[in-house]
Amino acid sequence: MPSSEADPEYQRPDLPVSRRVSDLLDRMTVEEKAGQLVGTWAGEMHREVDVAEVKALVREHHVGCAAPFGWGGSAGTEVGEIVDIVNELQRVATEETRLGIPLFFNVDAVHGHAYVAGSAVFPNGLGAAATWDPDLVEAGARVTATEVAATGAHQNYGPTCDVGRDPRWGRVFETFGESPRLVAELAAAKVRGYQGEGIEADDTVVATAKHFPAYSEPERGEDAAPVDVSEYKLRNTFVPPFEAALEAGVESVMPCYNSINGEPVHGSERWLTDLLRGDLGFDGTVVSDWGGVRHLTDDHRTAADLREATYDARTAGLDVASVGNDLEQEELVDLVESGDLSESVLDASVERVLERKFRMGLFEDPYVEKAEAVETVGADDHQAAALDTAREAMTLLKNDGLLPLDGDEDVFVGGPNADDLVSQVGGWSVESAEHVDGTTILEEVRAHVDGEVTHEQGTTHSEALDVDAAAEQAADADVAVLALGEGWYLHEFGAGDPRTETGEFPTRERIALAEAQQELVEAVAETGTPVVGVLVTGRPLAVERLDERAGAVLMAYFPGTMGGKAVAETLVGENEPSGRLAVTVPRSGTQVDVHHDHLHQPRPIGDSEHPDSYEPLYPFGHGLSYTEFETGDLAVDEEVVGPGDTVELDVTVENVGDRRGTEVVQVYSRTESKTLVMPERRLQAFERVDLDAGERATVTVEVPVEGLGVYAPGDGHRVEAGDYDLVVDGEAVTVTVDGEYL
Repeated sequence: MPSSEADPEYQRPDLPVSRRVSDLLDRMTVEEKAGQLVGTWAGEMHREVDVAEVKALVREHHVGCAAPFGWGGSAGTEVGEIVDIVNELQRVATEETRLGIPLFFNVDAVHGHAYVAGSAVFPNGLGAAATWDPDLVEAGARVTATEVAATGAHQNYGPTCDVGRDPRWGRVFETFGESPRLVAELAAAKVRGYQGEGIEADDTVVATAKHFPAYSEPERGEDAAPVDVSEYKLRNTFVPPFEAALEAGVESVMPCYNSINGEPVHGSERWLTDLLRGDLGFDGTVVSDWGGVRHLTDDHRTAADLREATYDARTAGLDVASVGNDLEQEELVDLVESGDLSESVLDASVERVLERKFRMGLFEDPYVEKAEAVETVGADDHQAAALDTAREAMTLLKNDGLLPLDGDEDVFVGGPNADDLVSQVGGWSVESAEHVDGTTILEEVRAHVDGEVTHEQGTTHSEALDVDAAAEQAADADVAVLALGEGWYLHEFGAGDPRTETGEFPTRERIALAEAQQELVEAVAETGTPVVGVLVTGRPLAVERLDERAGAVLMAYFPGTMGGKAVAETLVGENEPSGRLAVTVPRSGTQVDVHHDHLHQPRPIGDSEHPDSYEPLYPFGHGLSYTEFETGDLAVDEEVVGPGDTVELDVTVENVGDRRGTEVVQVYSRTESKTLVMPERRLQAFERVDLDAGERATVTVEVPVEGLGVYAPGDGHRVEAGDYDLVVDGEAVTVTVDGEYL
């Protein structure tokens, strides 16, 4: 029914959002305000909450947000049941409460709407990062937002802005890798994809930059363990991706679970107010990482009880407790009514929450159409977008001329990931193959070669099944494709996967390929049949023994629903491998802190302190093609620049091979500083270029001078005057920065 001037102002869409927010806030009780700042779930977490209980929480405790689908353990998986749940909960919120405030639904859709059956699942973070293609990543996020919005959700808990360097950490596969510059570019791209031109549009969602400000280098590599980090490293490594997300207009930020320098972030005014809102200027919503408030008392033990934890989180700067339920709502009410917490703290947070609900049009139409949702989720063009990303992610680590295959070979396919859709999509996805609308590597190899294709799994991820039978079949083939690596996991390896006990491979302690899988490699290689290793994995594994035995190694990551097709197309040369590593691949399981941008350091007894054996197996930025490129003739538009300028760097790229291919031009900087120890090299900019065989092109890469500087503790960001080398493929050109700014 159209609104009229007789309606309350907050129900009138013709009025400015600020006026509607103010009117509604004035009408709300403390209980209703507190309810808007806590959420709940429907499904099985530390206890089961069913939809009926969610309805009761909305009616009786005024809960303002919920997660009934779109995460592991949620109540809904199939599109139809999800829409029914959403619409019923919205009906209760809008028709059975005093003020009729609609609910806000949030999901974990970090690589597609992957917790929903039949969705288009994209490569997980490291795979997407291997494309080095912000436009492609933005397009994938746009698809994800469309599917999320079609099922009735409004906020996506992504992008992940963490800089991932430690392969012991169970969430490194969610990240865009080890370079703050690459992570920043791709995180900003995801924000643009999720939010479009603004969250007022029907097919957009609120993006959530997580996990602020430093989560990804925990002690021992253990998830959510403390992070002790200098201000220099914090501001130059971990914060820049969040700054890029904020510049892209991200509407929400999620704190990390861990403590930083002794302060748990969910209860830290230093991190959530002084740094995030003060220094960085963020004015959106801060939402807890699920039970982050509860952890203050249960785990960090900085709060005596939930009441104190709630107080600490709210005074620190938290707006919404994602799964606070009735307990945290009641604690908030008691804190305000007792005078221990000012009601103005609630008001500031409620204003931010309501503003987004009004901007997204929920007061006018909170419902979704089932037919439209069914048609949207997993649509053909969405799966095509997932295939595009999977194709560009394929990273050829080694090739002794074995690939591409001619397509008429007899091919043996083995390994635990050859015919496993759940492992192929990886974590933060459905756990049942019946819910994955995709094809496996085995199925796609059979579809892409004309020779006989045989199959024997040989091993699970951690145990031998029938290695001898696999070797016997491989002996009769022209080539053996072994799909190796890891399976589905979350946070910690094995966690949540019913097929893998925690403690079996993969584990934090073991970065090398499991012995059972290596046994399969050795047995097949002993037959004399050439081996292609395909790594379906969430993190960089130490695969030196595989590298020695295989004629080719292809890094496929967790490639998503269309990953099987992307792998097969790459094996037969229908897809040119153009992926480049976004993270260093270690030589052994003890290389756990190797990254391209390490700082200059002394070598008191000389270069013998750093033998070649200390170098990683494959460096950051590595990736082969089926053709060859030559780069050179570096030139800059200005050799002397100011700190606020942008350098235009020209580089000539020539395809000297015999087939079309893609090169990724990577620009690194190196410099010395009079006051601070600088990285030996840092990624500054990059550009993809497609060239036909024999084609030559001049590529212009823009390098902001600001990026050459660093954050200096006590002084802020600055670019020192002096010479800076810009390096592409070993060739350098020097620019001089004239002047300095803070």
